[in-house]
Amino acid sequence: MPQFRIPGPLRNLSGGQPVVEVQAEDLRGAIDALDGLHPGFKGRLLDDQGEPREFVNLFLNEDDVRLGDGLASKLKATDEIAIVPAVAGGSARRTFVTGATGFIGSATSVSS
Repeated sequence: MPQFRIPGPLRNLSGGQPVVEVQAEDLRGAIDALDGLHPGFKGRLLDDQGEPREFVNLFLNEDDVRLGDGLASKLKATDEIAIVPAVAGGSARRTFVTGATGFIGSATSVSS
């Protein structure tokens, strides 16, 4: 059966399980099956139009589903579906460099 790989931030929905097997013929059906087993996933993965949310990436094996057949992608028993939340943010930090004679320059670094 196809398997979902559940990332840490969403494991509260899967009862802590890192992998959930589903029975489905296509990716949309797999998301429906996942939500049937563990309610809440569909709302986290799909927007109001039923498409993948902007900041959620779905990979079928190693392929981004947005670049293929999307949610209509057909599944095989050995397929792995990875849910990868987009990571953004961090903060800019400005560092001032000084020497014995005073101000020398500045640099900006971004950390996450």
